[in-house]
Amino acid sequence: QVQLVESGGGLVQAGDSLRLSCAASGRSFSSYDMGWFRQGPGKERELVAVIGAGFSTNYADSVKGRVTISRDNAKNTVNLQMSSLQLEDTAVYYCAAGRSGPLRSVYAYTYWGQGTQVTVSS
Repeated sequence: QVQLVESGGGLVQAGDSLRLSCAASGRSFSSYDMGWFRQGPGKERELVAVIGAGFSTNYADSVKGRVTISRDNAKNTVNLQMSSLQLEDTAVYYCAAGRSGPLRSVYAYTYWGQGTQVTVSS
């Protein structure tokens, strides 16, 4: 069992930067693939970035070059550094943990946080 708590969301202006954090509790954090997904108004949940247990990373094309995912296994945290935020980045951002499928697939993640709202204004 893994519990995930996101933090760092908020209201920002287009072009700003924001750092999201996810704190995990439970056993064997280092063995989990970790991901950030988002769900905008009226949209399906989609990949933002993922980092595997082996530290491989994968990014959605829409955020590539603007987002960096990292993990600290000593602190049981995974972070998402976002820059040059755009209106289209407005969404609820979810942290997820899993270890049973392709990194990019939302269905590979078993545990989910409650989400943190990111709103980008013009």
